[in-house]
Amino acid sequence: MRRWNGWGDDTIQYPLSPRALAFLREAVGEAEPPRDASLAKVLATIPLSRLQGLPGNHLIQVDERDRLKHARGQSLPDWVALRSGRIAAFPDGIAYPLSTGDVAKLLDYAARVDARVIPYGGGTSVVGHINPEPGNRPVLTINMRRMNQLTRLDSISQLATFGAGVAGPELEAQLRARGFTLGHYPQSFEFSTLGGWVVTRSSGQQSLGYGRIENLFAGGTLLAPAGEMRLPPFPASAAGPELRQLVLGSEGRLGILTEATVRVSPLPEHEEFHAIFFPDFINGTTAVRRIVQARLPLSLLRLSTPVETRTTLALAGHERLIGLLETMLGVRGVGDGKCMLLCGFTGQSKTVRDTRQATLEIAREHGGVSAGRRFGEQWIEGRFRTPYLRNTLWELGYAVDTLETATTWEGVPRMVETIEEALHSALPEGERVHVFTHLSHVYPQGASVYTTYLFRLANDPDETLRRWELLKGNTSRAIVAAGGTISHQHGVGRDHAPYLHAEKSAIGLAALRSAIAEFDPDGRMNPGVLLGCRAEGDLQS
Repeated sequence: MRRWNGWGDDTIQYPLSPRALAFLREAVGEAEPPRDASLAKVLATIPLSRLQGLPGNHLIQVDERDRLKHARGQSLPDWVALRSGRIAAFPDGIAYPLSTGDVAKLLDYAARVDARVIPYGGGTSVVGHINPEPGNRPVLTINMRRMNQLTRLDSISQLATFGAGVAGPELEAQLRARGFTLGHYPQSFEFSTLGGWVVTRSSGQQSLGYGRIENLFAGGTLLAPAGEMRLPPFPASAAGPELRQLVLGSEGRLGILTEATVRVSPLPEHEEFHAIFFPDFINGTTAVRRIVQARLPLSLLRLSTPVETRTTLALAGHERLIGLLETMLGVRGVGDGKCMLLCGFTGQSKTVRDTRQATLEIAREHGGVSAGRRFGEQWIEGRFRTPYLRNTLWELGYAVDTLETATTWEGVPRMVETIEEALHSALPEGERVHVFTHLSHVYPQGASVYTTYLFRLANDPDETLRRWELLKGNTSRAIVAAGGTISHQHGVGRDHAPYLHAEKSAIGLAALRSAIAEFDPDGRMNPGVLLGCRAEGDLQS
């Protein structure tokens, strides 16, 4: 069963070894476990549904547990709200459509009762995509998870059409049974949905080989309050601006994506993952840049800074194995400043073999030492388990959050420094922050910079939220000032909306606002997301 106030399946735990716990306390300081609100206490705070007593729709549920489950996502402010029981607003009803026709009926119903509408996939948003805002209008959340079937597979064209509510494991299982894969693996893969990936411009861990979701999304059906828009899956078109790109990253503001056609690939003949260690981050970064600019067909390149490498090894367990690794690397001249690179090789066996050889040759020119497949395979096996560490850390008294951006290769070293400096300097004296970074996705022109930070929870939830606001705000401003995008893969939501102007400009935001008004003239769809509350007048209810 999904946790109501944390991440994932409540039967899965991520215990810390004594060594890992000691590392954490040394890095951040001693912490006290928080006093979380009970489920019963939180349920008691939920007001009566404003949809009760109105003309009904058989697809809509008003159960209190269901409304709680859909009230918040997975951002740190969401966790603070859920764990403390201080939730400002709840959806008034949850709908579970089975078809595009059902969605159309629900949008008509929302118009009749003057409800705001929040599209919902897997509830994994970390930037506030699915949170109801306080207001006088009722809120209808439309959960797409029952629209989860593969409806058409064109194996000749390598195109697959799914209901937009299909979750990652369901999607891959249906494709693999027919010899295909999408190859899209965000860390939220177990719970997030295809529709959510598309409308937030998601990036999977192996996007280097398979492509980001904008490369994979070929077309589909968008149902808006103003009508229906079908996007045919042409391989290419010169017929004016690409409306498919407008749907990508729209975050529910235009309407609801009910089905999506995606570009799929045959299952690879062979796949393997390796770890390479470099003596420092400069050599590691140079090697990664050379590898990706050589257009070598890897599916994954993920480079950790020295601090992240040290943190990963400390939290991993397997102390004897890591001790042997440290000894081997030390003999080869790779010591305290070492950086770990994870490489994924996917494709035909000969291609994998040749690519691996070429990658290792470049790595050796920069002091890289191969550690073989063991660490790479362990990472792949546990890659969707890492978010469960959030539950463990919270219960020990620690908060963990992430920031991510993208910049050119020229700007990568400075961006890493800028982000980490901004985080270290954000909190008052006496409160330490443990910060570590990796390059999560790489391109010939630059890379995504992905930073994780840990800090202590306060006794008061408001103080915890204040600490997060200082960390998030200070660093977001630094990212924008340094010329980075405010989001490489998490979308905009509410948390990033204040910084969108720097990237899109006033005229760009005006054009986006006009497009939204055309699709959703009454401002009904997910108000406050993407453009933010201050930029629009649709929350004055």
